[in-house]
Amino acid sequence: MKTLVAAMLLNAAALPAHAAAIAYPATERGPVVDQQFGQAIADPYRWLENDVRTDARVADWVAAQNRVTDAYLASLPGRDAIKARLTRLWNYERFDIPEKAGARYFYTRNNGLQNQSPIYVREGLNGAERLLIDPNGWAKDGATALAEWAPSKDGTRLAYAIQDGGSDWRTVRVLDVATGQPVGDELKWVKFSNLAWAKDGSGLYYSRFAAPKEGQAFQALNENQQVYFHRLGTPQSEDRLVYATPDRPKLGHSAQVTKDGAWLVITTTEGTDDRYEITLIDLRTPNAAPQPLVRGLDNNWTLSGSAGDTLYFLTNKDAPMQRIVALDARSGAGAAPREIVPEDPKATIDSAALIGGKLVVTYLVDARTEVRTFALDGTRGAKVALPGIGSATGFDGDAGDPETFFAFTSFNLPRAIYRYDAASGKVTPFAVPKVAFDPADYVVEQRFFASKDGTRVPLFVVHKKGANLKAGLPTLLYAYGGFNISSRPAFSPANLAWMEMGGVYALANIRGGGEYGKAWHDGGRLANKQNVFDDFIAAGEYLVREGISAKGKIAILGRSNGGLLVGAVTNQRPDLFGAALPAVGVMDMLRFDRFTAGRYWVDDYGHPDRQPDFDVLRAYSPYHNIGRGQAYPAILVTTADTDDRVVPGHSFKYVAALQAAKIGDKPHLIRIETRAGHGSGKPTDKQIAEYADMWAFAAQWTGLKVPD
Repeated sequence: MKTLVAAMLLNAAALPAHAAAIAYPATERGPVVDQQFGQAIADPYRWLENDVRTDARVADWVAAQNRVTDAYLASLPGRDAIKARLTRLWNYERFDIPEKAGARYFYTRNNGLQNQSPIYVREGLNGAERLLIDPNGWAKDGATALAEWAPSKDGTRLAYAIQDGGSDWRTVRVLDVATGQPVGDELKWVKFSNLAWAKDGSGLYYSRFAAPKEGQAFQALNENQQVYFHRLGTPQSEDRLVYATPDRPKLGHSAQVTKDGAWLVITTTEGTDDRYEITLIDLRTPNAAPQPLVRGLDNNWTLSGSAGDTLYFLTNKDAPMQRIVALDARSGAGAAPREIVPEDPKATIDSAALIGGKLVVTYLVDARTEVRTFALDGTRGAKVALPGIGSATGFDGDAGDPETFFAFTSFNLPRAIYRYDAASGKVTPFAVPKVAFDPADYVVEQRFFASKDGTRVPLFVVHKKGANLKAGLPTLLYAYGGFNISSRPAFSPANLAWMEMGGVYALANIRGGGEYGKAWHDGGRLANKQNVFDDFIAAGEYLVREGISAKGKIAILGRSNGGLLVGAVTNQRPDLFGAALPAVGVMDMLRFDRFTAGRYWVDDYGHPDRQPDFDVLRAYSPYHNIGRGQAYPAILVTTADTDDRVVPGHSFKYVAALQAAKIGDKPHLIRIETRAGHGSGKPTDKQIAEYADMWAFAAQWTGLKVPD
């Protein structure tokens, strides 16, 4: 194998990168053929599903692929200059939204190029800043990250989760805030969990799974999630089981404590849809039994706040664009909700919080944020003044305290933190970063285009001021299109670097997301999934038709479900794009539900073992629909060895199939990061290196001029 790879590298180095014929590592084809609903489904690369940590054959394949890819990327012009500019653009101070607990304020702050963001604490809003946790010393490669964290109600303790190598698994520990020292508590096998403190600080509620079998931690299905209470100072083995559904192992459970500490609110789901059951436990009554409040897994029920026994929920029950209702905690399941804020048919409610006696409600209006306030009787108040057109998130707080914080960002505005006083309506800056560019040098436009079936779809087009949008410019087109997740205006130093070089950045708000409520989501999932691909293709066609870009000058990018999107549209319209960058994508749609969290995704994708769903999935599955005989764009797949969300076998099999197919001479490569996962917790230096590789690759195949 090593001799063969060495020969490949010599051949690749003999010609310029764009002209060299790449000799890919040989990938063994297995004899696996599954019979599904009368069809013979060949899966010759099934063996690449095995864990790279435990299967030497897979590890050798990964090493061989990386050597070929690394050699190719190293030969691309401008890569080092792109990396240098990315490093400069990334080097700005970044704050997260503060969380108030007692008289203390907790937040993360990154000085710019730190691989991980430390937590700081202030004694009072204007108090001196004190470093509390710095994760940058946890691992030499910077790949051990601080994940979720939560201060106790009085601010004396901080629970924090540790994420290693990008895995979704967490280890939770507790810190004494006054001394900055751990108190010795440790919780393992925590995943997809809130950290919810009891009001008196005696302990916290969390969700966990049973310890997986040896060697199965990164691939086994996640089932039988349970809610526990951990009392400080005791071993995890003594934690009290609070809620479980062993008769329904596919259910997941997450716990919250109301701000007044009166109720434990357990939200139960079976998949990724916003369809929940709500169970309550009265924390004022010792050993109180769980009592159902909402049953049926039919609608969204997201807790927005509480006032005594009145709980306020954001829901899409009888309101596809969502509304806010009140429920009596003691009413039991089946009680009729009382409407507080009605549905707005022209704007989707995105979030809501009870702060200082008011409801602060965030709306999406054509994928842009608008924030409105309401009294608890539903009377509409003033809007919150935002710094511009973009995205605002946050607004967490206490029903009796008017102080809250939010983050604001746009394509040309890095994330800044603001303080909002619900009593006065005043907005003041808390942390606004200084950056190495002038935001006024960039133009943000919102356009609309018609998809294949005539649906009107929003498209953000962002570019450097003075760019000729009739010149067919190299364009980076991004979308997600799934799981009711809305794609919003947001700053990215990587995207800015692309625009600095003269490229256009475009974001399509395609169906499958939540930009226009339930109907927009439903229009892009299950049997309607093809609408997602049609919308994205129509976005590319619009860019060409308007002269903004041209055929062969569009690079397409998507992550996770967006990686699936890129893989599918590359199969369907390879002529339209110059480069494709599918990242950590779901590529085998007939086996996605067999690994880790994949079983949750049936809400959006369907069940591969049911024929109607199988027929839809088989028709667009990227791995199964690579078109022989068609000339494909250049493709750089990116994934990571510790991705236990979308296991890397998806990308491994997909690339093996690409390299074996007769789809033209452009490169079809895979970049496999080590000690990284689905994206969360990835060190800054690894992010910069990855984007430098992707942008150099995309520039090569779209004609974007790169710096010397």
